[in-house]
Amino acid sequence: MDVKKTKILAVAGKGGVGKTSIAATIVRHLTECYPDKKILAIDADPAVGLSTALGLEVTTTVDDIRKEVVMTVEDGDTRSAMELLGEARYRIFDALVEQDGFSFIAIGRPEAAGCYCKINTYLKEVISILSENFDYVVIDGEAGIEQINRRVMEKVTHLLLITDSSRKGTQVIKTIKKVADELVMYDKIGVIANRLPAENVKDFMDIGDIPVLAYIPSDASLAEFDLKGENVFYLPENSSVVKGVKQALQKMQIM
Repeated sequence: MDVKKTKILAVAGKGGVGKTSIAATIVRHLTECYPDKKILAIDADPAVGLSTALGLEVTTTVDDIRKEVVMTVEDGDTRSAMELLGEARYRIFDALVEQDGFSFIAIGRPEAAGCYCKINTYLKEVISILSENFDYVVIDGEAGIEQINRRVMEKVTHLLLITDSSRKGTQVIKTIKKVADELVMYDKIGVIANRLPAENVKDFMDIGDIPVLAYIPSDASLAEFDLKGENVFYLPENSSVVKGVKQALQKMQIM
C-alpha cells in the first residue's frame, strides 16, 4: 500500500447479529461524508448479502474468475503459475461493480462444501491488490473467526466487532479479538452492540476490555428493510442503525 495508507475497515462477528446491515451502513456514511474519496465495499461473506443491502446486482464474483483461470490449466493449458496469477490479478477488476459514490466486489461462494482455504487465500490477494487503488475499503467478513485465523485480514486498519446481547455473540467477539491480537496488524478495534432488546441489557453484557463504539437498539425499520431486501441508502436518517453506525465511525475517527 502507498504512503496515504488506505483505511481498511473489517466487520466481524457471529452470524445473525446484523454484520451485513452495519457494513452497508458504513459504506453509506463514507460515501456521504467523503464524496471525493474512492471507496470499495468487499462482500467476503459466503452468505453474499452485502450486495442486496447496497441495492446491487452481481453477475461476476472473484471466485468465478478463480475457477475460470483454474479451468484453463485443467484443460491442458501449459501457462506458468506466474502467468495465471497475472491474469487473475488483471481480471479481478472485471468483477468490480461501479456505483455512484463507491465500487463493489463480491468474493462469491465456493460450490463445494467444507473448506474455504483456496478462496480465503485468494481473498487475501484481492484485498492487497485492490486496496492500493482506494482510500477506504469496507469488508463484510464471514461469520466467526475463520478469515481472521487464516490471516486473510492481516492488514486491516480498523476492526469492528459486531455482537447482539447474547452470550454466544459476546464470546465470539472476544475470541476474534484474542486471535486478531496475534495475527492482525490492526490500528483500532471496537465493538458495536447491535439489536439490543432493551436499554438495560448492556449492563449485563460481558465484552471484556474491548471499547464499545455504539449500542444500537432493535430497529423495526431495518428489520423491515432486511425482509424486503431493500437498500440501506433509503433508511431514514433517524433510524437506530444509521445513528449508531455514525457514532461508531466518529469514535474511531473515521468521520
